[in-house]
Amino acid sequence: MKSVVLAPLTLALALGCAGSAMAKKDVPGPDWMPVEQVKQKLQEAGYTSVTKVKADDGHWEGEGLKNGVKMEFHVDPRTGAITKEKPDDDDD
Repeated sequence: MKSVVLAPLTLALALGCAGSAMAKKDVPGPDWMPVEQVKQKLQEAGYTSVTKVKADDGHWEGEGLKNGVKMEFHVDPRTGAITKEKPDDDDD
């Protein structure tokens, strides 16, 4: 009888913990550099405007203008290094 009650409870707890861990991916970690410092690094890399920066999947992600082109970028949250950038072809 105990296993009939414990199995659903164990499953519910495991799913709850997994959901919490997944949600934390989109929250800056305690060792991440602040957004303002990220924006400064992006300006040093040639961005003249940064229109969006958010925590996403373990990195800073956003959009901005570089050389007059709207770009999407990913930034390492600890070093501020740009790890990915490409022209933003999204029309939203």
